[in-house]
Amino acid sequence: MSTILQTHSSDVNCTAFSGSLLATCSGDKTIRLYDISKDFEELPFSPLIGHSYYVHCCVFSPFGTHIASCSTDGKIIIWDTKNGQSVRIFNHESNAIIRVCSYSANSKYLVTGAADNIVCIWDVDSCKLYKSLDGHVNVVTACTFTPDSDFVVSGSANGDLRIWNTCSKNSTCLFYDPNCHDFTLGCIAISPTFASTKDSFELTTHPTAIHFLMATCGDSLVKLWDLITSPLCCTKLRCKLKGHTANVNSVAFSANGLLLASGSFDKTVILWNPLTSERISVLDGHSRYVTSVAFSLDGMYLASGSNDRTVRIWNISHNQGCRSIAYNITQPLISRSKDGEIDNQLLESTALKDWSVQDVCEWLQLLGLSQYSKTFKENCIDGQELIMMDSDMLASGLAVEPLGHRNKLLRSVKAVKENTFFTQKESDGDIPDEYHCPITREIMKDPVICADGYTYERNSIETWLQRNNTSPMTNTQLINCQLTPNRSLKAIIQRIIKSDTF
Repeated sequence: MSTILQTHSSDVNCTAFSGSLLATCSGDKTIRLYDISKDFEELPFSPLIGHSYYVHCCVFSPFGTHIASCSTDGKIIIWDTKNGQSVRIFNHESNAIIRVCSYSANSKYLVTGAADNIVCIWDVDSCKLYKSLDGHVNVVTACTFTPDSDFVVSGSANGDLRIWNTCSKNSTCLFYDPNCHDFTLGCIAISPTFASTKDSFELTTHPTAIHFLMATCGDSLVKLWDLITSPLCCTKLRCKLKGHTANVNSVAFSANGLLLASGSFDKTVILWNPLTSERISVLDGHSRYVTSVAFSLDGMYLASGSNDRTVRIWNISHNQGCRSIAYNITQPLISRSKDGEIDNQLLESTALKDWSVQDVCEWLQLLGLSQYSKTFKENCIDGQELIMMDSDMLASGLAVEPLGHRNKLLRSVKAVKENTFFTQKESDGDIPDEYHCPITREIMKDPVICADGYTYERNSIETWLQRNNTSPMTNTQLINCQLTPNRSLKAIIQRIIKSDTF
C-alpha cells in the first residue's frame, strides 16, 4: 500500500526528518511538513510561506522543535514546528543567495553557506551573526558541524574543502584541501556515531585523537574520509564509492551510522555500507535527477527529493531491497518511454544542420545532459558537427564517457533528423527548466539576457539589480547592467502558449 504526499509545484530541493515529521522545500518558495505517524499526512498549517524566492535547504533543530530554511532571497527563516509560525529571521548582509544551512548538535548555532563565498555562523538565541568565515573563492555549496559542535566543515563549487573552529575567536581556516573533488563539492555528511572508523585510523601516534567518519560527494563519486579534529585538523581519504554515472548531489548517514545514502543526476539513490564500502541497493524511481536524501531517525525510512517535483519515501526497515511506499502524483517534467528515452519535447526547431552552437547547448539541457555543454561549446559543436558524431568521437573528443549518455545522445540525434524529436506535446506542468526564470522559477513572459550570460524575467532581474551589482547565479561582479531581450526564447514560449500547450 502506498501513501501519496502533497505535491510541490516545482523542484524539490531538500528533504529532512525530525523524530515525528518530514520536511521538504522547493523552488515553489514553500516548505511543507508531514506527520510520519499518520502515513505522511500533511500538517494543517503546511505549507510554510515566507520566502520570496527559491528555497534551497531546510533542516530541523536537534530536538525537532524548529526548522530553518534558506533561500535565494538572502534570508534564513526559523519556524516553530508546532504551529508553522516564523519565529526568527536572519538577513544575510550581502543579500546573497543562501544555498545551505545546518544546525549544531547543541542547538546553539546555525551555519550557512552563500553565493558570496562566505560561511556564516549565527547565534540562534540572539539572532545575530556570530562569525564570518572567509576563504572560499566560489559559491559555498555545502557546510555542516561536527557532531561535537566544535568545528565546521565546508565545501564550494570549486571542489575544495575547509575546516574551521566554531568557538575560537580566530576565523582562520584550520585545514584546506583544494582537490577534495574535481568539480563542485555537492554535499558533506558526518556520521553521528563517534569513533565509527576507529579500526581504519592509526591511533598509535596520537592515541587521544578525535576523529569522525565523513562522506563528501561531487563529480560521479562519493568519498569516505577520516576527519581528524585533534590534535591537528586534517582528513585522510578512506575510499571512493563508485556506482553513480553522473554528478552526485547529496549524501546522508543513518542515525546509527550503519547506512549511507547518495542521490545523483543519474536519477538513482544508492544505499551503501559505509564501514565495508559495500553497495547494498540501487533505488530507481525518479524521472529526473535526485537532489536530496535523508534518513528518518528510527531508521525505517529514506526520503529522496527530485527535480521531477516528487518526494519518494523508501521503506528500509527490512534489509531485503527497498520498496518505495510514497510518491508524488505529478507527471515528470519530460515524458519518457519504457527504456528511459525522451518521447516528446516542447521545443520546435529548424533543421539540425542549421543549429548553432547555442542551439546544441540548449538541446543538451533538455536532454538532462547540461554537464557537457561547456565541452561542446569549447569545441564549437554546431548542428553540422552533431550530424557527423559517433560514439568514439563523443568519448575521445568530447569526454562523454558513460556509454548510456553516448547512446542517448546518438538516439536523440537520430530522432531529430527523422523529425520525431519535437513533434509531441507535453502535459500541463511538464515545462523545461530553461523556460523558467532562475530567480522566481516562474515561466518567463519577457526574457532578457544579463551580462552574466543567463536569461531572466525582466521584472525579476531589474528588481535584483536595484540592490545588487552581482549575478544572481554566480555572485560575480557584473561588468554592466545592460539587459538584452532574448527574442528567440520569447518567441518559442509565446508560440507554445498560443498552441495551449501550457
